[in-house]
Amino acid sequence: MLDNQPRGTICIEDIEMGMTRSLQKVVTDRDIEMFAEVSTDRNPVHLDDDYARDTIFQGRIAHGMLTAGLISAVIGEQLPGHGTVYMGQTLKFLAPVRPGDLVHAEVQVIDIDIAKRRVKLDCHCSIDGKKVLIGEATVLAPSRKFD
Repeated sequence: MLDNQPRGTICIEDIEMGMTRSLQKVVTDRDIEMFAEVSTDRNPVHLDDDYARDTIFQGRIAHGMLTAGLISAVIGEQLPGHGTVYMGQTLKFLAPVRPGDLVHAEVQVIDIDIAKRRVKLDCHCSIDGKKVLIGEATVLAPSRKFD
């Protein structure tokens, strides 16, 4: 993974509107196989070339939640980072992700409630500048006062 910022924690007291963080990852066959094993989602559109060729995707695709997991990685490792607790996430899948695709996952702060330690983040994943996933996350950010 290629991060644009070091991993760690940004406390609620230091989070600012418009702040962004991102990472990039090439989705591999091994990633898809491991996700299928962990999630128990063995849909053949993800694992079987012959089956997947006859679908609307005309080939194998990564699990949507594997792609969404890259958003989780940015949130849990960079913004806000370690100690963050997910409260909610919306997702809309716009296009398939295929083995070998370089996915760029990015989050941006769009709302902050310091008193409640809540941060709302605009989230998206893209391939070659084309968005393949969009959504919003609400998280409980760590605080120097409590953590």
